[in-house]
Amino acid sequence: MAQHFKYQDQDVSVGDTIAVHQEVSEGNKKRVQVFEGIVIAAGGKLAGKSFTVRKIGANNVPVEKIFPLSLPSLRKIVVKRQGAVRRAKLYYLRDKIGKRATRIKEKSFKAATA
Repeated sequence: MAQHFKYQDQDVSVGDTIAVHQEVSEGNKKRVQVFEGIVIAAGGKLAGKSFTVRKIGANNVPVEKIFPLSLPSLRKIVVKRQGAVRRAKLYYLRDKIGKRATRIKEKSFKAATA
């Protein structure tokens, strides 16, 4: 199972907090909508690759979106935080409530000693 994927030279892993910029057309207007959350799953091969992003919305309502990587309306993905997780799928976050549903340890980078 894929735990990471690459989009426009940006490495994204499961457990990362990302902001997905997607172009939405309403009538004859186009605007960019940002969906920010935690990547709980990534999978698929070649053109069928997709990833699932979960966020806690208004009134503590959880929202999950599945984005195919080949989606033409996908503009960019920005990694806000890199999470340190030991699972390929973070479906256990669905059972968590409140702040525990978004709490993931941040990946620590050790400086290389010369």
